[in-house]
Amino acid sequence: MDRPIPEPAVIATRAALEAIAHLVAERGPVLFFQSGGCCDGSLPICFQEGEFLIGDRDVRLGEVGGCPFYIDARQNEVWKHTQLILDLGEGEPEGFSMGAGDGRHFITRSRVCGVGPAGSGTPGPEEPADG
Repeated sequence: MDRPIPEPAVIATRAALEAIAHLVAERGPVLFFQSGGCCDGSLPICFQEGEFLIGDRDVRLGEVGGCPFYIDARQNEVWKHTQLILDLGEGEPEGFSMGAGDGRHFITRSRVCGVGPAGSGTPGPEEPADG
């Protein structure tokens, strides 16, 4: 019996992928960290590569637009059946995140599904295969 292919743990909308491409072209490589609360609520935080130290308890969920996306291991354990969808919201970012350009910021939407282990899977329906 064939097993269903698990969905990737993180994907991005086309609008988010376009914003990422623009950021990388202007500023260089970036990475994302899914905040678990406190100062940034539960928003994804976008950092220029090298501005955020990845810790031993951080898990790489995958990549969006060729950029790594991390989450704290404890938060990942709680959200492990949730697919994160990186998208854009109106307004400048709050807290420590880089903006997405044009007065927008990155947001995370989610849906419960059969995601594979962190870092596995293929692009989902909202992320092109080359994303």
